[in-house]
Amino acid sequence: QVQLVESGGGLVQAGGSLRLSCAASGLTFGNYHIGWFRQAPGKERDLVGVVSWSGGSTYYADSVKGRFTISRDNAKNTVYLQMNSLKPEDTAVYYCAAEESGRGVYDYWGQGTQVTVSS
Repeated sequence: QVQLVESGGGLVQAGGSLRLSCAASGLTFGNYHIGWFRQAPGKERDLVGVVSWSGGSTYYADSVKGRFTISRDNAKNTVYLQMNSLKPEDTAVYYCAAEESGRGVYDYWGQGTQVTVSS
């Protein structure tokens, strides 16, 4: 079956960096766009950014633009979220998700990884 497994979360001080990974299995990885989402306590899940199936195109939410970078290695079935200049408001559970259609309808989701940024 399809699995998306996030890793790399943890506790970091404001201004620090983390790199999250999303490892996929059970699907033809190169056919899927991958999105990163986050959900803070008591808030809705928000889109952080998306990388296209080839890695040639990315989109970022305004709140993370210039600080976060999404990349992918299709040979390793893995997508990365490099997070720099972290702020306390970046604290959330981060999820990766895969969609094939390109219409923003995500077919598969990971279980999430916690990122906590202390001030």
